[in-house]
Amino acid sequence: MAKLVIVESISKAKVIKGFLGNGYDVTASVGHVRDLPESKLSVDVRNDFAPKYEIVKGKEKLVADLKSMVKKSSGVLLATDPDREGEAISWHLATLLDLDLKEKNRVTFNEITRKGIETGMAHPRTVDLDMVNAQQARRILDRLVGYKLSPFVSQKIRRGLSAGRVQSVAVRLIVDKEDEINSFVPEEYWSLDAKLINSARRTLTAAFVGDESGKIKLKTKEQTDSYIARLDGAEYTVGSVKKGTRKKSPAPPFTTSTMQQEASRHLNFQSSRTMKIAQELYEGVNVKGHGSMGLITYMRTDSLRISDQAREQGANYIRAAYGDKFLPDKPRYFKQRANAQDGHEAVRPTNPELTPAMVKDSLTVEQYKLYNLIWLRFMASLMADCIQNTVKAEIKAQKPDDDQYCLFSASGYEVKFEGYTALYEESSDTDDDEKDAKLPELKSGEKLKLKELLPAQHFTQAPPRYTEASLIKALEENGVGRPSTYATIITTIIKREYVKRVAKQLVPTELGIATTRLLNERFPKIVNVKFTASMENSLDEVEHGKEDYIQVLRDFYGDFEKTLDKAKADMQGVKIELEEDKTDVPCDKCGAMMVVKIGRYGKFLACPNYPTCKNTKPLVQETGALCPKCGGKVVEKRSRKGHTFYGCENWPKCDFVTWDKPTGDVCPQCGKALFKQRGGMIACLNEDCGYSVKAAKKKAKTDE
Repeated sequence: MAKLVIVESISKAKVIKGFLGNGYDVTASVGHVRDLPESKLSVDVRNDFAPKYEIVKGKEKLVADLKSMVKKSSGVLLATDPDREGEAISWHLATLLDLDLKEKNRVTFNEITRKGIETGMAHPRTVDLDMVNAQQARRILDRLVGYKLSPFVSQKIRRGLSAGRVQSVAVRLIVDKEDEINSFVPEEYWSLDAKLINSARRTLTAAFVGDESGKIKLKTKEQTDSYIARLDGAEYTVGSVKKGTRKKSPAPPFTTSTMQQEASRHLNFQSSRTMKIAQELYEGVNVKGHGSMGLITYMRTDSLRISDQAREQGANYIRAAYGDKFLPDKPRYFKQRANAQDGHEAVRPTNPELTPAMVKDSLTVEQYKLYNLIWLRFMASLMADCIQNTVKAEIKAQKPDDDQYCLFSASGYEVKFEGYTALYEESSDTDDDEKDAKLPELKSGEKLKLKELLPAQHFTQAPPRYTEASLIKALEENGVGRPSTYATIITTIIKREYVKRVAKQLVPTELGIATTRLLNERFPKIVNVKFTASMENSLDEVEHGKEDYIQVLRDFYGDFEKTLDKAKADMQGVKIELEEDKTDVPCDKCGAMMVVKIGRYGKFLACPNYPTCKNTKPLVQETGALCPKCGGKVVEKRSRKGHTFYGCENWPKCDFVTWDKPTGDVCPQCGKALFKQRGGMIACLNEDCGYSVKAAKKKAKTDE
């Protein structure tokens, strides 16, 4: 009889089976098999918050099949992902399959490679109940907040709203940033640059820094003009010239957070997309000449640690490709964050010698881009510092026989040794990246000729809105959420329409602002960054066996329940009206301007005079296309199952309906709307025309 190994993913099961060979059957749970059902609270708050788990709907047959496989096996090994969520899935499986929790039937794989599988299989352990309890505590906390607070928020603002424990804090950060931007008052300031020519007829630019009294900040045009007048006829002389060297060290290998940030900045990937691709790279792909294998280590981590073997492999590659001088004198180790769990290594290639070029043909475009980024970041972290020669010159502008003078400063650098920058440099959220400004050779006492003075007006800028990258950084710095939750947090707050994307920026909606204001006023702890961070620390303590998860729940819920009861009493009959819910569509029955409501099948229009007037009508989303049958407007509609389709506004008089999305273009043959069909065809749906053409493919950029 074979041993049964249970993992989460079907694709991972196939790869692991290839490594284990005969004697093992490998199957997948396809994620969670047991959870709190959505239809009810499913937590007994009067009985120490006992969760009422049920088999996930639709997985009854899978569980039955697993039970049958267990009976036919010589033993079971639970090999779900090596984090809290994976540990909880193993515990649920053990409970459903009647496995002995005292038995060493739990194995974990930091990487899906032959070595990673062999190492994991050689070190079985029992299911870690402290990790399970930390996951249970998080799940129960989120369920209590969601199910107790959401009805209150829905009643006070808009039907169908939901409030999340961690998501609400993320929205609070975005709303606070918007408040900061709105209250920002720009301040005027000026710069004054001198474009100069040295004795070798080389041009340089120096910036005004002050006068004989010291440093000066130019605040107005009048002040700037007064210095320009003082400089009329002045001679420019090089004063002190300070030369030196400086070192730039590489960034550490990726954690989950920094990987998401850099993929957002460098590849324009949303965090959820990054994690999906990273999961694929971790679980395994079929690499030509190497077979199926995981290309990166586990992608949910806050650790900067790397194994000695990976360090050695990376160093060997660098030595062969660049030479010994591109390696530091001694190996570089990065300092961990104070609250890092350090459960896994940093995100790195499982085999550093497999370059992106070697695996490119085996990967999708997106997989290649992310693997390339991870590989470059890891290899650069092992390389020598970049060394730059720096120079800073002080330049005095003074009229003959005048005690007054102005000081200018010019600085620059040139690369003496590329080091890690020969391979990779980290991106930035700002546009003020250091530019290579090489100064011409200058000597103390050298006379310079003024080419022109360049005054410029500036205004201080409001702080930028969050992008996905900067929000993830803020969440991590504030201790809100954990590596495995950042992508879900952002996806959720956008899906719930508390935040919207404008270009790459995250902007709070009126709904998000109103909800945050309400929660901040009535439930200050829920949207308090420090309180949420302390709760994350408590969950970490549960995982480490230092706190009892039931007590953590008790401490939270007692205060939360009292606050909720008081808020309900204080706001009896209060309703918050949102401007964004109002429309210019008149009610057919009473003439009042209808408002947007959310029902079982999505948004619709309703009369604000309910219950006096109960008129409702569908919310029409216009597409800009005209119906090919009657010329009416083609509008976006939703099926009862939530699927988007398109139809004529004159239904049922006109029966035009299609799943194909309008393109916004018109047919070159008959002038009617064009639609994009499945299979990549652009077609005219006018039955008398028949025009169709294959959609032009977007060119993939692979060298970003």
